[in-house]
Formats: sequence, structure tokens, C-alpha cells
Amino acid sequence: MKPRFSFFFCALTLLTACNGQIASKNIGGNSTSKVGETVSELSNSLLIVFQASNGSYWFGSDNDGVYKVDGTKIVHFSMKDGLSNNRIRGIQEDKKGNIYISTLDGIDKFDGQNLTKLNVIKENNWRLHPDDLWFCMPGLSGASGPFRYDGKNLYELNLPKYFMEDEYYTKFPNKPWSPYEVYSIYKDKKGSMWFGTANLGLCRYDGSSFKWLYEDELTNTPNGGSFGIRSVIEDKKGEFWISNTNYRFTFPSGSIAENDSNLIDYKKHEGIQNLKTDKGDNFIYFMSATLDNEGNLWFATYDQGVWYYDGESVKQYLVKDKNKIVTLYSIYRDKEDNLWLGTHDSKIYKFSGKTFEKFSI
Repeated sequence: MKPRFSFFFCALTLLTACNGQIASKNIGGNSTSKVGETVSELSNSLLIVFQASNGSYWFGSDNDGVYKVDGTKIVHFSMKDGLSNNRIRGIQEDKKGNIYISTLDGIDKFDGQNLTKLNVIKENNWRLHPDDLWFCMPGLSGASGPFRYDGKNLYELNLPKYFMEDEYYTKFPNKPWSPYEVYSIYKDKKGSMWFGTANLGLCRYDGSSFKWLYEDELTNTPNGGSFGIRSVIEDKKGEFWISNTNYRFTFPSGSIAENDSNLIDYKKHEGIQNLKTDKGDNFIYFMSATLDNEGNLWFATYDQGVWYYDGESVKQYLVKDKNKIVTLYSIYRDKEDNLWLGTHDSKIYKFSGKTFEKFSI
């Protein structure tokens, strides 16, 4: 999906990054699946990569449904199989092996045989349980918060009002999207949930309270575009990287800002300094991020490839399809510590140990 510029820079995101031969396994008894069609190839726009607990891979597209890959077998699921929409925004799994697919028209559960759409309860039932699944659907019209699934009910939640809302609507009274639209969801090491929004920064929910963090450069780019909080990651030192590589953040335990009890008390530190893209930009925004098995950071950008950072040295991996720069959506680390890239229009890429190469079956 191409980004939109002006106040709202949108390439949509989701949080969560691969090599070696994929093991040939079935997902949830899919050998008896009543839906899905075996196909010979993947579509081009594959935003999402996910590996199920049994080793199978799922790829979510921007306009063509979902693909499940077992070895050399590709099974395609689309609206004709019961998907709510062919535009995919996320894939997750519960402890029973059920697969959940976020689309722009709802969330579907695949039990190994059939797809079933989860009924939404519009009730602000906030709670924090380790087995709950959290969803966001960037681009869903009217959404003002995340969705929470407790295994029985799917709740559509609204984030609490932030004081900057009034300023936003005064400045932009006719924008069709909500500034609370959730672009990214992240669970930190303590189990707290972080919600990156379109225009109001970052909201943390710890099970009992909500706290907000807003810095203009986390949401708005230096050239005047709006990026939103598309990715959040906590590194091996417990420091947080939010949207871009220029800054990192720490949060004094248990403290709140003095001027407003709804604001997070934080410390802002320099991030990776003196980076420059081939366009001369020194403010690098990332769409998605992950840690490798040694705790090193990998940042996937829209059109400047992947940046690796081990705390001292930095390396850029440009991703090209022939001579064309590949625009990226997500980076994902699988269960074998392989790194994968989801792209807007160039299928899937996998890290060979030296470069990111187009994945083929």
C-alpha cells in the first residue's frame, strides 16, 4: 500500500521479522480443511509474515487475502472462502492453534477447517490478561482504539480522551479518520500494552491506568508529513525506540508527569546519531522493528531498506528487486531466528545472513 502525504502519511503498520528451507507441516489439521484453494504462486503485495506454532507460514496481502505455505504447498484463502475482506492487517495464533486474521472488515478465526468471523461487542471492557489477543486494523474507518479478544468475546475499545484531541480537531475539523486510530500494538517485558496512534502519540495501558506520551517528531516528519506511531520496540537494555532511530526513551518506574497524571514521565536520549539515507535525510522512520536472537535491533523502513544496530555499529541493508527499491511494510523474526520482510508490491524477502533475498518456493 502506497503512503499518503500531507498531514497524514499512511503506509499502515503493524508490529512484529527469515532463511532456510521451510518445514512441511500442516496447520491445525488443514489436510481436512473445507476452505482454501491450492495455488502455484503468491501475490505481489504481501504485508504480513507469520509463523504458526507447527512451523507453517502465513502471508497476509494488501488486497488478495491470505496464503498458507507448508513446504512447497501454497493454500490461498480469500473472501470466497469466508474471509471478511481481502485486505489483511495482521495474523495471530492462540494457544489452541487457531489462527486469527485481521482484515479491514473484521477479524476471522480459522480453526483448521473453516473461517468464522468474530462478532464485535462495542463495549469498553478494558482488562489485561496474558492470554488475550489484541488487534488493530490500520485504515479501518471510524476506529478509535484497539480490539481485545479474551477467547470468547471480541471487544471494540476506545482509548481514553487525551487533552490534545481538542487541539487536533480545532486544527483539523474535517479529517475523515480518528486521531486515535491505532497503527501499532506492542506488549513490553512487564506485560503492559502500548498503542501507537495516528496523530496523538503513544498510549500505555498497564491493566489499571492509561498514560500518554507525545513528541511531535515521533508522529510528524521534518518535511511536514504525518507518519504516526507505526512501531514500538523495547531493546535488550529496557530502552524504547518509537517510530524513528534518532531517539530512545526510558521510563522511571512508577512515576508520572507532574503537570498531568495522564502523561508518562520519561527521559529522552539520543538514539543512533549521524545516520543518512541516500536522499540525504538524517531522520530515519521505521515501519516495523524486531530483535534478533542476540538482542540486536533491526528496523524496516518504507523505502530505505533495513537498518541493523547492535548498540555500537550500524549497517544498512538496501532491498532491491533488480534495480528497483523495494518498499517495506514489516520485519518479522520466526521461531528459527530467521528474518523476513513483508513488502507493498514485491512479495516476501528473507535474510540469507548477508542480504535480504526474494523468497521462492
